[in-house]
Amino acid sequence: MTQTTSAPEHEHGTAPPAGRYDAVVEAAVQQGLMGEGHPVAGFIDTEGVRASVGALHDAFAATPGVLHTFAAKACSLIPVLRLLAGCGMGCEVASPGELRLALEAGFPASRIVLDSPAKTREEIRLALALGVAVNADSLAELRRIDALRNPSTTSVLGLRINPQVGGGAIGPMSTATDTSKFGVALRDPGAREAIVEAFRERPWLTRLHAHVGSQGCPLELIAAGVARSHELAEEINGTLGVRQITSLDIGGGLPVNFADETVRPTYADYVAALTAAAPGLFSGHYALVTEFGRSLLAKNGFIGARVEYTKDAGGRRIVLTHAGAQTATRTVLMPDAWPLRIGAFGPDGVPKGGPVLTQDIAGPCCFAGDVVAYGRELPELAEDDVVVLYDTGAYYFSTPWAYNSLPRPAVYGFRVAGPTGAVTFATVREPQSLDSIAAESGLAHVDALIERDG
Repeated sequence: MTQTTSAPEHEHGTAPPAGRYDAVVEAAVQQGLMGEGHPVAGFIDTEGVRASVGALHDAFAATPGVLHTFAAKACSLIPVLRLLAGCGMGCEVASPGELRLALEAGFPASRIVLDSPAKTREEIRLALALGVAVNADSLAELRRIDALRNPSTTSVLGLRINPQVGGGAIGPMSTATDTSKFGVALRDPGAREAIVEAFRERPWLTRLHAHVGSQGCPLELIAAGVARSHELAEEINGTLGVRQITSLDIGGGLPVNFADETVRPTYADYVAALTAAAPGLFSGHYALVTEFGRSLLAKNGFIGARVEYTKDAGGRRIVLTHAGAQTATRTVLMPDAWPLRIGAFGPDGVPKGGPVLTQDIAGPCCFAGDVVAYGRELPELAEDDVVVLYDTGAYYFSTPWAYNSLPRPAVYGFRVAGPTGAVTFATVREPQSLDSIAAESGLAHVDALIERDG
């Protein structure tokens, strides 16, 4: 299905221009993807995704042997993963479900990396059988791998360390604090020696992994963690007298600018920071693995939601929409850490103009804190208008919260043709039906707890 409209294009790897999605919103309304029967939906810019992947590859172009993996948790939708696989990405997974999605999307097992702090024996056994790379999260997990590993496995096996370089502005996003649950704490007493010994005892252990965090972590902090990982690899290889560690998984974590449409920091900025902190990282001595997620998808997606009602309370205008905590969970629960830009559109999908009014943009969930934006200056919104939540291509509509048994929203990919400006949509995920909600709620076992006579 197509809708011919005028929509500005964005060049490969550059910051998107203002209003880049205006024509897409209008086309989505005109084609019935948003409206009375479809009050909320997610949208993915497929050309934008390709441009972001291109910018990532360009930034590392001077370094051979880099495997760029996409963190599946950032957008666990098979068609999106398939798009990324076609762009030359690998996939980082952290659960049996994500591994299944990656395989269904077409990622070769050799380009999949399994990370998780709580892998079961069955997860490890399956990964080793498939040839999926595994980063052990602890020395205890290494001992579990000892018992499960078949010498014939093709899996690359690594150990995650916690470089303990500190946290960023958002505590829950910081994974290199002194007490982080992830990895082997490098600066704890005796830990460094234990890590070296773990590699000495296991010639098949050939990768070192470190990840400092993501949103709220400055580049200097991320680079410091990677530098410690590189230093440790050099130490281990030097101590063992053999080049046992051949690759470094440096994680992802490039933060996203949610304040405006500018893409900053860039992947080139990231590589520059790494080069300054660890000059030997790009020498070619180690193959590199990255695990980016949010930075590839966030600015290439948005949520559109219908305004159902407006009301006034305590001198404040409140706009009730269908995009709340069920699809913008992090923003609702941590509004200061995850603020979103909001767009105001009329019932026809055309941007609204006119005088601005201070308004709260609230969602449909039945708790008072279900507000995605407080006190925003926007053109006055009314019933049947549309609001847009920008920069939500990662971690928002792809993994909704089932609060109030609200249905999962439909997700559509889109592309904008060059000279004509035609907007073409493709269904990524159908809207969830009430039948599906009932089935997931145990409908097949409706009488399971009813006592029967006799």
